[in-house]
Amino acid sequence: MLLKHLVLFQFKADTGADAVNEATSRMLGLKEGCVNATSGKQYIRSLTGGKDNSIEGAQRDLTHAFVAEFESIEDRNYYVNEDPWHAEFKSWVVPFLENFVIVDYSEGVF
Repeated sequence: MLLKHLVLFQFKADTGADAVNEATSRMLGLKEGCVNATSGKQYIRSLTGGKDNSIEGAQRDLTHAFVAEFESIEDRNYYVNEDPWHAEFKSWVVPFLENFVIVDYSEGVF
Protein backbone atom coordinates (compact mmCIF):
# COMPACT_ATOMS: atom_id res chain seq x y z
CA MET A 1 0.00 0.00 0.00
CA LEU A 2 1.44 3.38 -1.01
CA LEU A 3 2.01 5.76 1.85
CA LYS A 4 2.41 9.55 1.59
CA HIS A 5 4.55 11.43 4.11
CA LEU A 6 3.68 15.14 4.24
CA VAL A 7 6.23 17.45 5.88
CA LEU A 8 5.62 21.17 6.49
CA PHE A 9 8.29 23.60 7.70
CA GLN A 10 8.26 27.03 9.30
CA PHE A 11 11.77 28.41 9.45
CA LYS A 12 12.86 30.67 12.31
CA ALA A 13 12.67 34.36 11.45
CA ASP A 14 16.46 34.75 11.62
CA THR A 15 17.19 31.84 9.25
CA GLY A 16 18.97 33.24 6.22
CA ALA A 17 18.13 32.48 2.61
CA ASP A 18 21.27 30.35 2.19
CA ALA A 19 20.26 28.08 5.08
CA VAL A 20 16.69 27.78 3.76
CA ASN A 21 18.00 26.89 0.31
CA GLU A 22 20.36 24.31 1.77
CA ALA A 23 17.59 22.84 3.93
CA THR A 24 15.23 22.45 0.98
CA SER A 25 17.99 20.99 -1.17
CA ARG A 26 18.98 18.52 1.54
CA MET A 27 15.34 17.56 2.11
CA LEU A 28 14.83 16.81 -1.58
CA GLY A 29 18.18 14.98 -1.63
CA LEU A 30 16.84 12.39 0.80
CA LYS A 31 15.31 10.53 -2.15
CA GLU A 32 18.75 9.64 -3.46
CA GLY A 33 20.56 9.51 -0.13
CA CYS A 34 18.26 7.21 1.79
CA VAL A 35 19.23 3.60 1.12
CA ASN A 36 17.91 0.55 2.93
CA ALA A 37 20.85 -1.06 4.76
CA THR A 38 19.54 -4.57 4.11
CA SER A 39 18.65 -4.34 0.42
CA GLY A 40 21.14 -1.62 -0.53
CA LYS A 41 18.41 0.09 -2.56
CA GLN A 42 16.85 3.52 -2.50
CA TYR A 43 13.34 3.18 -1.13
CA ILE A 44 11.72 6.62 -1.36
CA ARG A 45 9.49 6.26 -4.40
CA SER A 46 9.13 10.02 -5.00
CA LEU A 47 9.87 13.25 -3.15
CA THR A 48 8.61 16.67 -4.17
CA GLY A 49 8.40 20.00 -2.47
CA GLY A 50 8.07 23.74 -2.76
CA LYS A 51 7.45 27.06 -1.07
CA ASP A 52 3.93 27.96 0.00
CA ASN A 53 2.01 30.18 -2.41
CA SER A 54 -1.52 29.78 -1.05
CA ILE A 55 -3.85 32.78 -1.18
CA GLU A 56 -6.16 31.38 1.51
CA GLY A 57 -4.13 32.55 4.50
CA ALA A 58 -4.58 29.32 6.45
CA GLN A 59 -0.96 28.13 6.44
CA ARG A 60 -0.28 29.28 10.04
CA ASP A 61 3.24 30.48 9.18
CA LEU A 62 4.26 27.16 7.59
CA THR A 63 6.26 28.11 4.52
CA HIS A 64 7.57 24.96 2.81
CA ALA A 65 5.87 21.67 1.96
CA PHE A 66 7.28 18.29 0.95
CA VAL A 67 5.59 15.02 0.03
CA ALA A 68 7.52 11.75 0.10
CA GLU A 69 5.94 8.60 -1.20
CA PHE A 70 6.80 5.16 0.13
CA GLU A 71 5.86 1.79 -1.34
CA SER A 72 5.02 0.40 2.10
CA ILE A 73 4.58 1.18 5.76
CA GLU A 74 7.76 -0.81 6.39
CA ASP A 75 9.73 1.56 4.12
CA ARG A 76 8.29 4.57 5.94
CA ASN A 77 9.09 3.02 9.30
CA TYR A 78 12.68 2.36 8.21
CA TYR A 79 12.95 5.99 7.08
CA VAL A 80 11.61 7.36 10.36
CA ASN A 81 13.25 4.96 12.80
CA GLU A 82 16.47 3.63 11.27
CA ASP A 83 17.82 5.48 8.24
CA PRO A 84 21.06 7.25 9.25
CA TRP A 85 20.89 9.69 6.30
CA HIS A 86 17.42 10.84 7.42
CA ALA A 87 18.54 11.01 11.06
CA GLU A 88 21.49 13.22 10.14
CA PHE A 89 19.21 15.53 8.13
CA LYS A 90 16.77 15.88 11.03
CA SER A 91 19.60 16.75 13.45
CA TRP A 92 20.92 19.34 11.00
CA VAL A 93 17.59 21.02 10.08
CA VAL A 94 15.74 21.19 13.42
CA PRO A 95 17.80 24.13 14.78
CA PHE A 96 16.57 26.22 11.81
CA LEU A 97 12.89 25.41 12.37
CA GLU A 98 10.36 27.34 14.41
CA ASN A 99 7.74 24.69 13.75
CA PHE A 100 7.12 21.62 11.64
CA VAL A 101 4.21 19.29 10.97
CA ILE A 102 4.36 15.72 9.70
CA VAL A 103 1.29 13.80 8.51
CA ASP A 104 1.31 10.33 6.96
CA TYR A 105 -1.61 8.91 5.00
CA SER A 106 -2.63 6.33 2.43
CA GLU A 107 -4.84 7.69 -0.34
CA GLY A 108 -8.49 6.84 0.14
CA VAL A 109 -8.03 5.30 3.58
CA PHE A 110 -10.16 7.14 6.14
